Amino acid sequence: MLGTYVDNGVLSGLVSLVSREGSTRVEVLGQVEFDGAEMQRDTLFRVASFTKPIVAAAAMILVDELRLSMDSPVADLLPELAHPVVLRHPDGPLDDTVPAGRPITLRDLLTFRLGLGESDNAALRQREAELELRTFGPPVPRTSLEPDEWMRRLGMLPLQFQPGERWLYSTGSHVLGVLIARVTGQPLEDFLRERIFEPLGMRDTGFTASDPARLTTAYVGDDVMDTASDSQWLVPPSFPDASGGLISTVDDFHAFAQMLLAGGDRVLSPAAVAEMTTDQLTPAQRAAAVDYLGPDTGWGYGLSVGGGRYGWAGGLGALWSTTPADQTISILLTQRALWTWPEELFAEASSPA
Repeated sequence: MLGTYVDNGVLSGLVSLVSREGSTRVEVLGQVEFDGAEMQRDTLFRVASFTKPIVAAAAMILVDELRLSMDSPVADLLPELAHPVVLRHPDGPLDDTVPAGRPITLRDLLTFRLGLGESDNAALRQREAELELRTFGPPVPRTSLEPDEWMRRLGMLPLQFQPGERWLYSTGSHVLGVLIARVTGQPLEDFLRERIFEPLGMRDTGFTASDPARLTTAYVGDDVMDTASDSQWLVPPSFPDASGGLISTVDDFHAFAQMLLAGGDRVLSPAAVAEMTTDQLTPAQRAAAVDYLGPDTGWGYGLSVGGGRYGWAGGLGALWSTTPADQTISILLTQRALWTWPEELFAEASSPA
């Protein structure tokens, strides 16, 4: 039982939710921080990469409304990506490049196949760090850049792979957030609130904690990463992190997951939801991504797809899975970074509800 990990101090607390065919069970255990206040059902968590499917859904709203096209070049709105160059060899030096074979498209961003992402090329990662882009690793600390300057600097990087060639986590979501803001003429959070959060009653979801008193402390193992009392999420970000920057609650994210399971009710078309939750990768791309996604698992838009389920994880301690066949949604929110979980906790939390 997951409560064992609270009792033995691996987790300071957790909120879990399982819903199936109209019945919902919620479990609330532990404290918002070690030796802190009691956990509540509406406690606020840094849901990290749960941000990705929400932002993907926002992009699909614009596709539904014909304001974006899946296979048109994004350079019309992101001129910083108008003339990309690609490393001649994926592990080669940054000055040995060739022109991209085709433009980068919205589909490339949604499927993480734009040619940039979490990379094993040390020189590319070092250059990204020098540019202060903060596209790799946990969203702490934030980049201090504004979206336009962030995009300008991103455009200085060569692509590691040709557009459409390889799945790479997770720069596509960062770029997607800028694209959405530019096409709508609104800050990203304003569009998310107007078109997703308010229609679904997601009152506590945003890039800033709606109620600091309900915010957890975040841990990497036993070490504090971000305290509730002095959290970076207490102030609005310069760059809204469309890859991992949202705060939410279990009920808020459940509302989003229910919307997808219901075929997009009030937010998206059924066709958009079907695309989001269908594996978009080729067999070769899945094989190349197996160390990250796991066996027999592919990628839709902002979420993984495989084994009759779709969902994703938030690296700061969250897991989500939806099984359409039996209408089951499972959500687990904790404050401990996933890469520091003991293997047995990960196995138990990831097992079908």
